[in-house]
Amino acid sequence: MGDSLTYGLGDRASRSYRGWARLLSQAIARDHDVSFCNLAYPGTTVADIRAEQLSEALDHRPHVASLIVGLNDTMRSTWDPRSVRADLLHVAGCLAERGAMLLTVRFHDHSRVFGLPGFLARPMRQRIDQLNTTYDEIHETYGGLQVDLAGHPGIYDREFWSLDRLHPSELGHRALAHEFSALLDQHGLTFEPPGLELDGDPTTRLAELRTLAFDGLPWVARRVRDLGPSLSRKALHAALRGAYSSPVQGTYQFAPR
Repeated sequence: MGDSLTYGLGDRASRSYRGWARLLSQAIARDHDVSFCNLAYPGTTVADIRAEQLSEALDHRPHVASLIVGLNDTMRSTWDPRSVRADLLHVAGCLAERGAMLLTVRFHDHSRVFGLPGFLARPMRQRIDQLNTTYDEIHETYGGLQVDLAGHPGIYDREFWSLDRLHPSELGHRALAHEFSALLDQHGLTFEPPGLELDGDPTTRLAELRTLAFDGLPWVARRVRDLGPSLSRKALHAALRGAYSSPVQGTYQFAPR
């Protein structure tokens, strides 16, 4: 379950998207019987997972279920950490109750990947920290396997990301599949991990440019219109609070830089 990350955007193979989850399932299938079901879809939010993907995932009676979602929520003006927490805990609890092993992540600082200026990066980091706190709670409560993306040595390398910087490149997808392979091996599921050698569609870069032009840039424009004003107001308020900091004879003066 999940959004465009698990759907596979950024890793195009044989004219369709593949992604880390399919790479992982294909690697496991070389040594074990596998029934793979990918319910992820681009643009999915945590609420969408609960409302639309959870019931179908439970019908599949999974032994292993990935739950990697939430970055879309952090990029919206409707961000509500309490609702996100409640929905994620509900989904995780339902899956764990059915005996599924959960695969989750701790998210990296995606503002660094975007190269956002400080006044936009700070609130985004704060939201990702809140999201990670919920995933820590899920991991502590229900167990499973968790990859700390921020701890991967190449997470901020340009090669790990597609042109839009929203989605991993083929290398990024392969690295995530490789990380989960290592954790599954430690848990007792032995198989040859997916390789890190690239074999994706050689026309991917052209396809990425088309996707960036027709989907990526309009998406960024929508997010700027939606999120930009509220984050700008918050940044301005924070700056003013910091500036008016030293009381002098009943008034306030600007703090020196």
